[in-house]
Amino acid sequence: MIFKKHKKSYSDAEMVSLAQRNSKRFELIYNAYFEVVFRFVFARLGGNEAETADITQMTFVKAMAAIHNYEERGYKLSTWLIRIAQNETNLFFRRQKKKMEIDVSPNQLKELSQETGFSDQEDDLQKLMELINELPQEKQDLLELRFFSGLSFQEIAQLYNITEANAKMRVYRILEKIKDNFKP
Repeated sequence: MIFKKHKKSYSDAEMVSLAQRNSKRFELIYNAYFEVVFRFVFARLGGNEAETADITQMTFVKAMAAIHNYEERGYKLSTWLIRIAQNETNLFFRRQKKKMEIDVSPNQLKELSQETGFSDQEDDLQKLMELINELPQEKQDLLELRFFSGLSFQEIAQLYNITEANAKMRVYRILEKIKDNFKP
C-alpha cells in the first residue's frame, strides 16, 4: 500500500504568520499565488512571457521583503500581491517608455460596453478602446482591474487604500467621462 503525503492547506493569515516568523515559509505564499500574479502580469504585457516572468519574480521578491510589514485588513492576500505586481508592471512601462496595452477578450469588452451604453458593434467597440487609451494611466488601471481582471470593488478599494464606496465612485465617474466623450 502506498501512502501519499497530504499537503496541508493554509489560510492567508496562517501563511503570512508563518512567513513572518521564518522567511523560508514564504514559499507557501509563492506556491499559492504564483499563477494568479503571473496571469495578471501576462495579460497586462500582452503575452510577453519572458518579461512576465521577470516582473512576477520581482513582485514576489518585494512581497517577501515587505512581509513583515503586512497587516491583515480583511482582504485577500492576493489583492496585496496584485497591487505590488501592478506597481512593478507600471514601473516596467515607465522604464521602457512604452504605452501599456491590455489584452482584452471580446466578452470583457462587451461587458464594459454595456456599462457605458455603447453597442456591441465593431465601430463602437473600437471607439470605446480609443477612449480608454486616451485616459490617464491610473484611470485605465481602475477599469482594467474592475472589468478585465475581475476584481471586486472591495478588492480595488484595498489596493488603493480607499473605501469601497470611493472605488465605485471612481470607476463610475470614469465610465461617465467615457459616455460624455462618445460621439456616435
